[in-house]
Amino acid sequence: MSVTTAGLVPVPTAPLLDDVRLAVLPASARRELKRLPGGAAVLEIHSGEELEIRLSVALGDAVGFWHPDCRWSRTIVADWAGRADVSLVKGAAAGCLYDSSGRTMLAFAAADPVPECSMRFGVSEENKAFVVHLRAPAGTYRLFLAPRSASVAVAMRLLRVELGRGLAPVPAAAREPVYSTWYGFSQNVEAAAVEEEARLAAELGCGVVIVDDGWQEKGNGRGYPGVGDWQPDVTKFPDLRGHVARVRALGLKYLLWVAPLLLGAEADCFDALAQYAPASGGPPGARVLDPRHPEVRRHVVDTCARLVHDYGLDGLKIDFLDDAMVYAGKPTHGDVADVGEAMRLLLTEVRAALGAEALVELRQPYVGPGMAGFGNMLRADDCPADAVANRVRTIDVGLLAVRGAVHSDMLMWDPAAPPASAARQLIGALHAVPQISARLAALGGEQREMLRFWLAQWRRLRPLLLDGEAEPGRPDELYPVVRAERGDACVVTVTAERVAVLDTARHHKITLVNGTASPRLVLDVAGPGGVFATVVHDAAGRIIERARRRLEPGLSVLSVPPSGLATLEGTP
Repeated sequence: MSVTTAGLVPVPTAPLLDDVRLAVLPASARRELKRLPGGAAVLEIHSGEELEIRLSVALGDAVGFWHPDCRWSRTIVADWAGRADVSLVKGAAAGCLYDSSGRTMLAFAAADPVPECSMRFGVSEENKAFVVHLRAPAGTYRLFLAPRSASVAVAMRLLRVELGRGLAPVPAAAREPVYSTWYGFSQNVEAAAVEEEARLAAELGCGVVIVDDGWQEKGNGRGYPGVGDWQPDVTKFPDLRGHVARVRALGLKYLLWVAPLLLGAEADCFDALAQYAPASGGPPGARVLDPRHPEVRRHVVDTCARLVHDYGLDGLKIDFLDDAMVYAGKPTHGDVADVGEAMRLLLTEVRAALGAEALVELRQPYVGPGMAGFGNMLRADDCPADAVANRVRTIDVGLLAVRGAVHSDMLMWDPAAPPASAARQLIGALHAVPQISARLAALGGEQREMLRFWLAQWRRLRPLLLDGEAEPGRPDELYPVVRAERGDACVVTVTAERVAVLDTARHHKITLVNGTASPRLVLDVAGPGGVFATVVHDAAGRIIERARRRLEPGLSVLSVPPSGLATLEGTP
């Protein structure tokens, strides 16, 4: 393989959309670009051989390239460095190039996210262009494209519309705040303590409980040598079905954690399944089952169905599915060659066995558009106590989430910290469904009131946060000001020393969230201004100011405590 894209066999390019140019290999491939009613376009390519699609844009004012698995690398890297291997359970063949104003220069997403596909991208030093090269299997390949748009969020909304056609809404419970045991208990869970935490969680406003790793036999030591049997540890949960029923009687949904593709040497089923798990590239102590074997798919489906049926669960938190990619591109004796296709078959059977209303949590990087029919709770990857990462990851997931409710990683904080410090964790997750993972029984009075206040505010704002139009700005700036709007209401979350722009001509119900350490917010009133009934809360929810305030067009300063919140309500 050539070190840079300029060293590849040259192929003539042709205009595609806006300033994007296209080349396709093999030359015999047939292609057609169609404009769609919603504003997007679709490129359809038919080839009897492996396909290579080359997209290129003159560098111009390009500053960043976002894609679903970009993590912290979201600038314009060199084309010898930009690589992504994607499949149903790892990212997606999608991306967006943008300039310094945030306007997009190229935005695309594969219509079929299942097959294994490689993506090479970056700055071509020789050609002074940004390039994206996609390699896909033979057959028909469809690529949705958004025209030049005002922001990454606007472009991705156009693509989400096309990717999400025909999908049913998620169950209401997928949009409820969650209590998770993971960071609070680690693997040291047991029935009585979970039931007490569940009671407190229900009082504070949670609607779902997830009991994470540790409920199962041999679930100790933070490794995975005992996984595979998925039977309860009777010393912790002597009557798991009765325990689940008691938690559900509180009005809560109940999910168990499971990692059904992992197989540990201490599991009773190890000898029967080891032949289908040659790779040990997963978590410590476990092998990874290869889903390309029907025996593995049957084991996973039977395991998931048995857990839900036997213990009266409302669903499952299914972990480590991305580890199946350890088999990508490798030969197999199974009945399916492609890992993505094997996972599609497996997850289709799991969803059918659990039923349409079952809650299924999936996490980055297997939260792309292709997973929309299988999971309805799409969680940010693990980032304990990292409010910045939670903000960035939840927004990243949301940019391409076509159906599921986006969830934060579980929230934890120092139980001795002041409320403002703890509240920053909730503010970082505000634009997603929060998952609380502090030991509620151990919280002091101020932290508990802080949590009660922010969960109540999140519920009040849920229609904007989950259903409104979100504008987070440039991905490479890590989303320091995020606005969500719906009708005449908006919520603006500020987590850096930036100016918050308010359009008072459109929005008369405004919520401002101060996620900074500063005691003030700087506002830029872009509309006509006006008189607003203003209520300011501190981090714990105490009202520290109630007044009628006139906002004039232009810059102004509003005093809001660190991790505090202000509501402004004007007259339409």
